[in-house]
Amino acid sequence: MTESENIRDLSQVVVDALELLSGYQPPKLDLGSPKKRLVVASGNALPTGKVIFEDEDAVFAGEDQYEKVLQKIPVDGAVVISASGKKHAPIIVGDLLKRELDTYLLTCDAGSPAAKLLAGDHVFETRSAPEPITYNTSTYLGMILAKTGEDPAGILEFIRREIDPLIQDLTEYTAFYVLVESRFDVLREMFITKFDELFGPMLPGRCYTVEQTLHAKTVVPSPKELFISFGYENQVFGEEGARLNVPLFDGAGYAAMIATGYYVIGKIQSQFPQWFKENADAYKDLQPELFARVLGK
Repeated sequence: MTESENIRDLSQVVVDALELLSGYQPPKLDLGSPKKRLVVASGNALPTGKVIFEDEDAVFAGEDQYEKVLQKIPVDGAVVISASGKKHAPIIVGDLLKRELDTYLLTCDAGSPAAKLLAGDHVFETRSAPEPITYNTSTYLGMILAKTGEDPAGILEFIRREIDPLIQDLTEYTAFYVLVESRFDVLREMFITKFDELFGPMLPGRCYTVEQTLHAKTVVPSPKELFISFGYENQVFGEEGARLNVPLFDGAGYAAMIATGYYVIGKIQSQFPQWFKENADAYKDLQPELFARVLGK
C-alpha cells in the first residue's frame, strides 16, 4: 500500500472525529466580555469564529487583514483562533498583547508557541486528533461543539442511519452544487474550501443558500451538475434527475450541518480519482517553502 493510500477519506475522518468528541466534555468558553471584540483567524477557522461569536457584535478579520481593521475600528478585546497555535498565531498574539488588548486563544494545543504567550486562563484547548493536511475536521468541529453543545454521538448515529444509505454512485456528475438553509450561510465558505482542497480544478463545487440560488446562479444549466440540498426538499433547482435531498434532524445545529456536509463531500471524494491523496504529501512538504517565499518568514 502506498503512502497516499493510507490517507483517509474525509467521510471517514468525520466519523472518527465524532467518535473522538463523543463522551467528552468540552471546555466552557469563558472568553471575557469586552465591549467590542476582534476575532482573528484564517481559512475555516474564520467561519468557526463567526459561529462561536454569532451572538456578539464582534469584528472578524483574517490574519492578513486584522491590522487594517484595528486602524478603523476600536476594540478592547481579542480572540485568536488557531488549531495548531503555530505559523502566524504567535506573531499575532504577541502583537495584540503589545497593543494592550485582553487577548484569548482558542486552540487544540495548549502547549503551542502562541499559547505560551498567554496566561493559562486565557487559553482554551479543545480535543482533536491527527488528520491529513488541510482536513481540520475534529479541530473546528470540537470548537463549535464547545459553543453549541450539540451531541456528537447523536449526529454520528443520524449520519449512519439516514445519510449513508442515500449516497449512491455519483461519478456520472462533473460538478456539484450544495444548497443550504439561510441559517447556515456562514458555513458556505467551509464547504467551498473543502471542494477546493480535495478537488482543485478537477471537480467544481459551488455552495449557496436557497435564497441566494434564486439570483441567477442557475442561468446555465447542466444535467451533469448534481444539486445536493441539506434540510431543504429541492424540487426546483437543477435538472429533475440531478437532485439529491439530504435530510437534517429536527434541531440540527452548526456542528451537525458541518459533519453532514463534510461526510457527503467525503463520499464524493471516495468515488472519484484520488487527486488529493496523490498530491497531499508533496504539498505538505512544499507548504513551509510557500509560506517562506510568499511571506518572507
